[in-house]
Amino acid sequence: MGPFQIRVLVLCGLAVALDGFSTQTIGYVAPAIAEEWHLGREALSPVFAWGLIGLMLGALTFGPVADRFGRKRIIVACTAFFGALSLATAAAHTLDQLIVLRFIGGLGLGGVMPNSIALTSEFSPRRSRGTMVMAMFCGFPIGATIGGFAAASIMPAYGWRGVFIVGGALPILLVPALIWLLPESIRHLVLQDNKTVEVRELLTRVHREFAFADGSEFTIREESAPGLAVGHLFRQGRALSTLLLWIVFFASLLDLFLLANWLPTVFHNAGISLSLSVIATALFQGGGVAGTFALGWVVDRFGIYRVLTVTYFLGAVFIALLGHLHSIAAIMACTFGAGIGIIGGQTGANVVAALVYPTYIRATGVGWALGIGRIGSIVGPVVGGIMLAQRWPLATIFLAAAIPAVCGSAAIYSMGWTRRSTSREARLAGLAPEASK
Repeated sequence: MGPFQIRVLVLCGLAVALDGFSTQTIGYVAPAIAEEWHLGREALSPVFAWGLIGLMLGALTFGPVADRFGRKRIIVACTAFFGALSLATAAAHTLDQLIVLRFIGGLGLGGVMPNSIALTSEFSPRRSRGTMVMAMFCGFPIGATIGGFAAASIMPAYGWRGVFIVGGALPILLVPALIWLLPESIRHLVLQDNKTVEVRELLTRVHREFAFADGSEFTIREESAPGLAVGHLFRQGRALSTLLLWIVFFASLLDLFLLANWLPTVFHNAGISLSLSVIATALFQGGGVAGTFALGWVVDRFGIYRVLTVTYFLGAVFIALLGHLHSIAAIMACTFGAGIGIIGGQTGANVVAALVYPTYIRATGVGWALGIGRIGSIVGPVVGGIMLAQRWPLATIFLAAAIPAVCGSAAIYSMGWTRRSTSREARLAGLAPEASK
């Protein structure tokens, strides 16, 4: 590890933080929009859903595109794009306009995450790759948390439109720094273009003692295969791991966006002030930050599959408890704990996705896992709207919200068991240890 890798981590973390800010903004301002436009709270469900459909399509599309054209280009383009769309959203005056703008902006938001994960992973030392990716992903809940406190401060003075203006200006200001300071993936440059001069310069910046003669050729001991990248997610023994990973992402993001989008409204309907409701939801994101930092050390010590199994299960427990609490302090504490379990678990799942796939399909693998997860993130807010429209009791709503976390815990446990079994079979077959990982 050196300053160059830390720079990559920080820049990707900043891009992801602004992604988190912009993604979560609609949840924070939804009650204010509904009040200004005289809408029922459930009327905003299509806004949540179409924004998340955009996120899903962006992740599915820009993962494979980046594997072909480069991580940096996609991160820069998508950051600029969602910043511009956030500014445009501040000018929306009808529900239909808001739906269209959130959908289009979601396309850009969806492209940032998988490529930031892939780029951070590829510049990280193998022994600390998981910790580095988790540290970078902290940007998302940090951005979402800051968004909550910012929304609580901005809305009384400038209204909900001011939140979108801030959420659009910040990404656009970051773009020049990304263009100037963010490197392209060295592995991508070798596999796709073999740009020798650029590779040599980047390796020298990674470690100043590296020295290469002019005309040096570079290779990577990783496979590369022709054809549709998505198909390779199911080859060479990866099919079951891919399907289980998709289940984890689906369940995890369903819960994450169900809670992130509807907690302010649910708490407000239960009689808590709007400002406290927003702060409680921000603590959900803050729990994700705390959980991510704590999990980095625990994962290195006990293994990612065991830790994530327990993390998701504890998240389910905290969510279920929320339906039985009346004290503001207890609600805040359990919301924080739910953030540790759900957002911390999702952070760990991102690490798993980055470790499972080789370079030539890494962004595709992460992007498709996130894309399938985005289907869950669409289902979650819609289900939340239905439960509110049907006036379900709070205890029942939160009990239902705990079920996906239990499913995620079971799926990640199964994935770890499957991969350990595969490794044992590989060792019995006489494969080298590196080939069985």
